[in-house]
Formats: sequence, structure tokens, C-alpha cells
Amino acid sequence: MFERRGQQWFVEDVCAAEIAQRVGTPAYVYSSAHFSSRYRALVSALAGVNHRIFYSVKANSNLSVLRLFRELGAGFDIVSAGELERALAAGATPGDIVFSGVGKRVDEIDYALKLGIHCFNVESADELARLSERARLLGRRARMALRINPDIDARTHPYISTGLKENKFGVPIQAAAALYARAHADEHLDVEGIDCHIGSQIAEVTPLIQALDAMLALRRELQNAGIPVRHLDLGGGLGIAYQNEADFDVTAYGNALRDRLRGEDVAVAMEPGRFLVGNGGALLTRVEYLKPALLADAPSFAIVDAAMTELIRPALYSAWHDVLALEPCDAQPASWDIVGPVCESGDFLARGRRLALRQGTLLAVLSAGAYGFVQSSNYNSRPRPPEVLVEGDTFRVIRRRETLQDLLAPERECL
Repeated sequence: MFERRGQQWFVEDVCAAEIAQRVGTPAYVYSSAHFSSRYRALVSALAGVNHRIFYSVKANSNLSVLRLFRELGAGFDIVSAGELERALAAGATPGDIVFSGVGKRVDEIDYALKLGIHCFNVESADELARLSERARLLGRRARMALRINPDIDARTHPYISTGLKENKFGVPIQAAAALYARAHADEHLDVEGIDCHIGSQIAEVTPLIQALDAMLALRRELQNAGIPVRHLDLGGGLGIAYQNEADFDVTAYGNALRDRLRGEDVAVAMEPGRFLVGNGGALLTRVEYLKPALLADAPSFAIVDAAMTELIRPALYSAWHDVLALEPCDAQPASWDIVGPVCESGDFLARGRRLALRQGTLLAVLSAGAYGFVQSSNYNSRPRPPEVLVEGDTFRVIRRRETLQDLLAPERECL
């Protein structure tokens, strides 16, 4: 995302220091060129496969980002009424939307039914019953797929693994046929497909193809029982390089899909998020104070103006995010823990990074385009940062910085 030109760092053709000067720090910065190129690379890898991409809104839900993907041709994978509202505000039609998630409320189901969304990805027998009942009461037919849990190890962080039997997601594949039979016989439900999502930040093609094989076997069983299946939703989870990992090989994935789907008259849906946006975003932050170690074997701290309130992934997952110093500095490089001002020892963005720093040095915390701003909070009554989208040689604020008045407004109404 960043390119060094002389002594300065650029996002596309905009100097990062200029962005920080004009909008302040901390701030999220995104590259529209990166987002677009990743989407096109995935489309190219899937050439010859009858497919539709539904961007996973939870990865980065800014309206301008959603509009960019809509203009590229994407639909949207949502997990809440709020995300549904965002997709509609970005210009999506109801037919562009699939609704995932284990805990859909009655009001959320009703809203989506009234709109006539493309598909509900159903995750339990209770949800299937609720969907049928709400469709009956509203005089609608609900298009649905069951999310199966194939008990396949995606070899990822346990917090973002979703396809094992101990995970809360989906229906055990052994129980799926009976639920499909119930849905097929229900006059308020239309069986559309089979859904499967085994985890996030997946590095290898193999577990994804294992999941596809399980879906194909189930589809054949359903077809033999007279239950047609129009699409297979393969989920998302394609990984990105945060440190020294290889990027997920979408070309190999596309080749494997073409091989497995040869002769199969079925459409494919896919729900990528992180793969499209993760490495197209960064969090800009400045050093407020340097606190060098005064005791042997103690860490040295660079206290910055961003915190776990802006980017919680390091504290939540022990996630690695590379850190760049974006301004030249005559200090000697040293090992620094990059920490924020929040009153938690878990408030860190990076540990043990060798950087040349001074008070006021501008830093970029990389690979923050996915699950960055969307997981931010107002803990310690900290206003959330702005989001900025770079487009060639220009940039614009696509979400303004929150103010102290924004924080207090919902409570002042109640005084």
C-alpha cells in the first residue's frame, strides 16, 4: 500500500504526511486502487466459474467502501440489520444481499423478508422454524440455504475458526439432510443453496476444497431426494500477508474450483472481506512520548495517540501488524513497544519493533483495512478516528472524526 519516494511515503500518489497534516491523527487511510485490484484479481481467478461475489460487510463497512465494491459488481454478505441498512444506503438492491449470522432477531428477519433479499443463510433448526413462521405471518416466501458445519480444520486462529464441531456456527453436516427435507416441504420456504464458511485468515486452498467436496456430496444426496440446490455459497476467509506469510493463492483456488465443478450445473457464491481490503488500509498515528527502559531487560515504550480503541486486533488476537516510521529521523534505531494511552496493559499495537523514533514521529500501522475501524470503540471516552479514501492523487474524508459532543449526545437527550 505504501511506496517510498525519496524521504517520503506515498499512498497511491498522495503523501501520507500530507494526509496526517490535514486530518490529524489517529486516522485510518485506505487505497481505492488496492481494493479495486484485489477484487479484479479474484474475478480473474474465477474466470469460467459461474460465480457471484458478495463482499463481507463486517470487514470494513464504510459507505464509500461499500459503494466502490457495488460499482465493481459485488453483492453484500451481511450479519445484522445495521449492515443491511448500510448495504442499501450504498446502493445495493435487496437481490444483492445474503444474510448470514447465528443470532438473527425477529425484527431483522422481518426487515429482510419485507425487502425480499437474495438469501438467508440459516444456522440452526430453531432459526429455520423462526424464518418459516415470520414468512407465514408476513405472507412472504423466504429464500434460504443451510450453513453446514463440516468439522474441517481451517488451520487458523481459534477465535476465527468457524468450521469445527466445537464452533457455534452452522448445522452439523450429518443433520443437514433432515433439515433440508423439512425446508423443502415448507410452503413458506424456498431452498436455494448450501452455505459453508470454515474460518477466517485461511492460508491454504486444501481445507476450502475439502469443504466444497462435502457440499457437493450433500448436494448429490439432496438431489437424489428430489431437493434441487441452485447455488453453493463457499463463504470467505481468504487470508492475507500480515508479516512474512504468502498471500492466499487465488489462482490455485480458481483452478481447484474449476476442476471440482466441471460438469456440475450449479452457481457459486463467495463472501470475501479481509482478502479485498485488509492490506489496503493503514492506521496513521504519532508518537506522543518516548519512555526508554531504565532497568535491564525492561521494554522501551513509544506511547502513541492511537490505542486498542482504534485497533484492537493485537490485544484481542495477539495479531501482528507491521509498523512503518513515515518521517526521517536522526535518532538511532532501537527496540520499541508501540503502546497507546488507554488504561490497560493490553493496550498495545506492536511489540519489540526496531525503529528510529522521536517525539512526534508519524507512524503507519499496516494491514489495518479489515477489522480495524469496524472493531473500534469509545472506551475511555475516546472519539473514534476519521476514515480517509485515497483515489489516485487526491484523497477525501469518508467518515469524519467523532467529537466530544458526539460522545455525549445520546446521553444528554436523557438528562
